[in-house]
Amino acid sequence: MLGDVNLRDWDACSDIYCRRCLEPVFRPGQKLDEDGICLPCRYADSFDQIDWAARKHQLHQIAENAKRQSVGPYDCLIGVSGGKDSLRQALVVRDQLGLRPLLLCCSYPPEQATERGARNLSNLVRKGFDLQFVSPSPTTWKEMMRIGFTMHAQWTRSTELALFCSVVKTAVTMRIPLVILGENPALAFGARTGSSGSDAEGFRQYDTLAGSGIDYWQDQGIPRNKLIWYDIPDTDVCRDLGLQMIYLGYFMKDFNDIANTDHARKHGFFPREGKDAEPSYTGSLNPYESVDEDFVHVNQYLKSVKLGFGKVIQQVSVQIRYGTITREQGIGLVLKYDGKIAPELIDAFCAYLEISREEFQKVEDRIRNKNIWRLNNEAEWEHKYLPRQDDGGQT
Repeated sequence: MLGDVNLRDWDACSDIYCRRCLEPVFRPGQKLDEDGICLPCRYADSFDQIDWAARKHQLHQIAENAKRQSVGPYDCLIGVSGGKDSLRQALVVRDQLGLRPLLLCCSYPPEQATERGARNLSNLVRKGFDLQFVSPSPTTWKEMMRIGFTMHAQWTRSTELALFCSVVKTAVTMRIPLVILGENPALAFGARTGSSGSDAEGFRQYDTLAGSGIDYWQDQGIPRNKLIWYDIPDTDVCRDLGLQMIYLGYFMKDFNDIANTDHARKHGFFPREGKDAEPSYTGSLNPYESVDEDFVHVNQYLKSVKLGFGKVIQQVSVQIRYGTITREQGIGLVLKYDGKIAPELIDAFCAYLEISREEFQKVEDRIRNKNIWRLNNEAEWEHKYLPRQDDGGQT
């Protein structure tokens, strides 16, 4: 599943979208307050009242503690894809906190990885970082992706499990005392997972991870000896070793898509270009996001089929929140691009998983949320709750 959501109360809601940005109540866990404002907007409103110097001091204390606890060559571990966020994390951690980070990439199989993603990882190495690769069996990887897509319309169910497992397992094995993640999904997007502060221990409850431990995959026929990089060490093991996990974004006023994109431009990042950067092709506005593979856009499309929103709503909400576009401009971009995807990307996804386009369509039809979508007179699916540019936030 892409996430559970209660649909029954939508028609009774005075607001479907945040009146400040465009975060929708469709997002699992998203709640608007009595004024119709989402948590991320309220959090952004509080920035001027936050003692950022105190948070910086707290972050430096965490860093100093990691240095004291370190028993090897590394003080902390950062999971990286070569993307803009991990690039900034790595530079901040090393150059501002004085930590010795190990960067770890759980790599996509060659068929799925992009050349631009490899170039961005090389960019990190050229900046002087140690980078370790974990590469689970491509055959098992694809089989698990196919199960995740077929059963749950969510191919990332297994890949994100490997991503988090590889980070935690490596930190535990190498006795690295600190793992540093980027944005807190609760504060950044209003997701139901995350935390109210810097603590990232709750990552195990992410929608993509909950309920998908190795027992599930063994039940699906995957041999246990193929699941070493999908078996996250349990909480007690991490606690006994003193492993701490934090969100770096909690400590930084400007850790967001806009600032991280600007930072990436200045530090040798390779964005999407040409057709690959067109929002009508990917359903994404920012060519500096999701550069290491293309199937993430298929996942965002499927999310829009089930939950009624895709990547563009999230992207414009951040931009509205930080004043780079108006809400009216954001609505225009959502109406034009959100939930869109080029057929070629779906075809490439099907070819990779070795399924037919008809099989893909069956899954899409099965998860189509009829509480959000309806057939129009041309027998085309249309969204029942699209924002209107003159409604002040209501549907």
